Amino acid sequence: MSTTTAPGAMAAKPAAGGWLHLVVIWAVLISAPAWMGYIGGYDALASQVLIFGLAAMGLNLLLGFTGVMSFGHAAYFGLGAYGAGFVLRYWVHSTPLAILCGILLGTVAGVTFGALMMRRTGIYFAMLTIAFAQICYYIAYSWNSVTGGYDGLRGFSRAPLHLGSYVIDIRGNGTLFYYFVLFVFAICTGLMGLLLRSPLGRTMIALRENSQRARFLGIPVEQHVWIAFILSTFFTSVAGALYALLNNFADPTALYYVISGNIVIMAVLGGMLSFWGPLLGAAVFVVLENEISSMTVNWMSFIGVIFVAVVLFFPRGLLGFLRRRSA
Repeated sequence: MSTTTAPGAMAAKPAAGGWLHLVVIWAVLISAPAWMGYIGGYDALASQVLIFGLAAMGLNLLLGFTGVMSFGHAAYFGLGAYGAGFVLRYWVHSTPLAILCGILLGTVAGVTFGALMMRRTGIYFAMLTIAFAQICYYIAYSWNSVTGGYDGLRGFSRAPLHLGSYVIDIRGNGTLFYYFVLFVFAICTGLMGLLLRSPLGRTMIALRENSQRARFLGIPVEQHVWIAFILSTFFTSVAGALYALLNNFADPTALYYVISGNIVIMAVLGGMLSFWGPLLGAAVFVVLENEISSMTVNWMSFIGVIFVAVVLFFPRGLLGFLRRRSA
């Protein structure tokens, strides 16, 4: 098993340099509201980077660490958003409960679809992920009485957080909401790190390296792919729920295949063989989208050129390139 595929500082005992990188990453994230304004950014943009970074890191559990491609993760991102919106719109005004229900809706779909796809491999698996995502998109688009159809689910907003007698109002304060998103992001990345250091995480990497050899060793490959798929959809659903809270809105475009493609681009752009690579890819993608789309409607063309250049000249992604330069 190649040592170059270790999942970064959180997946194995890091060296001194690994701890330094970890400290730098969290220092940048924690201080983001203080310096974003100086580079033309804002709190909502920083929150969006974390949300799509989490979605890309969730996908990367399947793509980068298990070696299985999915072009349909928008389904779980969008279902997470709708699940959170349903709670706030139709049930109770509770942000934590909205996130939990968003996770539940997206993960249950992941369990169900994964069970139907687990015996398929390669392109057949990838095509089925697109098919199931498009089914979810069609339902959201057509079920006007529940989802709002094309106009999306409106009329809800994130609720304040009640911690005993103390209330944190994240409704209109972008900085407080950013730190709430960062808190959820930290929990999720911590869980990912523990997962990748566990025997299950090592088995996932073994499947990526050589699934045939893993089968000869007695590892039930299909069941482990299913488990990896479920875990991947879980984290992507968390990101989707946070996305609904960020925008106070959920619409069918969150389920569309374009979102799936964007999440894949983020993972590959940053470096899908590293733990933090997808976060870097999400940051580059979201910031470029924000800047270039304000200048031209053809912003995807520019991102496409950058993506092709990274794939051709930096096959390990931007983070892999930066690590090689600093080595």
